[in-house]
Amino acid sequence: MAPKLPGLAKGLGVTFRTMFKPNVTVQYPHVKEEPAPRARGVIALHEENCTSCMLCARECPDWCIYIEGHKYLAPPRREGGKPRQKNALDRFDIDFALCMYCGICVEVCPFDALFWSPEYEYSTPHIADLLHDKAKLGEWMETVPEFEPYGTGSEQKVKQVPS
Repeated sequence: MAPKLPGLAKGLGVTFRTMFKPNVTVQYPHVKEEPAPRARGVIALHEENCTSCMLCARECPDWCIYIEGHKYLAPPRREGGKPRQKNALDRFDIDFALCMYCGICVEVCPFDALFWSPEYEYSTPHIADLLHDKAKLGEWMETVPEFEPYGTGSEQKVKQVPS
């Protein structure tokens, strides 16, 4: 019994020390904690930048991104030039019931069409409502914060959130 007494006293000491510290629990529905800057909440779509290249949908490990588009002929850039073929975005949906919020789609987009929004309150009573279309994803763009500048000595170009 004697060897167990120091361990018991040490354990009770930890218990009494933490018992008198203030609580750090946030009572969520009534008190809302401010998320960290650039926190991962929901993915936002800047539709004008999307060329429907399907790169984000191909790289998504959960296959929760659905894209449909069509090709059309755009006028030539110069007079007498050949008409250009461009992609038009018809459908861009993300099923957040399947998404694991890994961010691969945001990182792999070469045209800066996808961004992280810090919004995290978009739960619904019906799981089917977690399928967000391009209109809903475009609404999230209003909540995307500006990028913070990199540290001194960084040679990377500072990213800009499209307006």
